Amino acid sequence: MEFTELLKIVQDEPVFETGLLLSGNTNPREIHRQISRWRQTGKIYQLRRGLYCLAPPFQKIYPHPFLVANRLRPGSYVSLQSALAYFGMIPEYVPVTTSITTSRPAQWDTPVGVFDFRHIQVDFFDGYRFVDLGENQRAFIATPEKALLDLVYLKPGGDTHDYLTELRLDNLEQLDWQLLERLARKIEKPKLTRAMTVIRELAEEETEFESL
Repeated sequence: MEFTELLKIVQDEPVFETGLLLSGNTNPREIHRQISRWRQTGKIYQLRRGLYCLAPPFQKIYPHPFLVANRLRPGSYVSLQSALAYFGMIPEYVPVTTSITTSRPAQWDTPVGVFDFRHIQVDFFDGYRFVDLGENQRAFIATPEKALLDLVYLKPGGDTHDYLTELRLDNLEQLDWQLLERLARKIEKPKLTRAMTVIRELAEEETEFESL
């Protein structure tokens, strides 16, 4: 396979898997040799074994980090500070894309970013949705409510007023309080219900400040 043929096949794909190139009458061994050669010459990036994207200047679509995260670990969703920043609820730039999984924790350092996967129990794997990211890319992302609760769940002391205040949470009026309560009570963890009380207090403080 020539590189021009690869471009015709994957130029509209933000990321692609080896299997996409092995359909039809192809020689798998030769395909793998070509992939290795293109990677060594900097024409494609390897994200993990079997998952790649085109490198500049051959990229037609730059892969969104959230899409990459979903493809690196199927059965995961973007959450924590990554989702909170996406929804405009914290002011900081988040350099690492953090996701939730029920599998083992893992981290990938790739040419398109660093991706961290945190483990939670199966019963708490909920509260995410499929979001349109633009340029025909979509990814599973936690709702703002679940992103907050995932952070509380995983962070020691995450339910304290001091910690939640340090996050400098903003736009709390967008929260669905019924959803927040349902998710917080999904598992028996008093830490989550304590955090819900603090988040309500911060939302009230935000409303009072804006009314001044």
